[in-house]
Amino acid sequence: MMLTQTIKAKMIIAMKARDQLRVDTLRGCMAAFTNELVAKNKKPTDQLTDEEAVAVLKRLSKQRADSAEQFTKGGRPELAEKENLEKKILGEFLPKLASLEAIETVAKAKIAELHITDITSLGKLTGVVMKEFAGNADGDDVKAVLQKLFT
Repeated sequence: MMLTQTIKAKMIIAMKARDQLRVDTLRGCMAAFTNELVAKNKKPTDQLTDEEAVAVLKRLSKQRADSAEQFTKGGRPELAEKENLEKKILGEFLPKLASLEAIETVAKAKIAELHITDITSLGKLTGVVMKEFAGNADGDDVKAVLQKLFT
């Protein structure tokens, strides 16, 4: 079953359970999937591949995190809480991110492979490590691990 179909099925279950936050969040995902199809000059009735769907979900999740941060700064904790709950719902459909230990292992291997000796090549190294995980590593985690290795 494709990810988009799974989300649609979960939305129907949430509707029957009258879980409004979950329904709204998943309905937003479905709308974002349709928008993505239209943006790629496909028909709204087409299906996104799982990779495309994950990219959309990551974007939505990042938007929720950014919004929650803004609401927290703006003194609106109740709105930040709603964004965090939505982010958690979206997270259920995202692939598990690499652990810090896994990132460190790959980073050490890449440092040795590319003969990097100082932090000046941090940007290049971050890109190489991120590519190795094919999007299943958090960029902030990668940066933190690399900075730790060079201190």
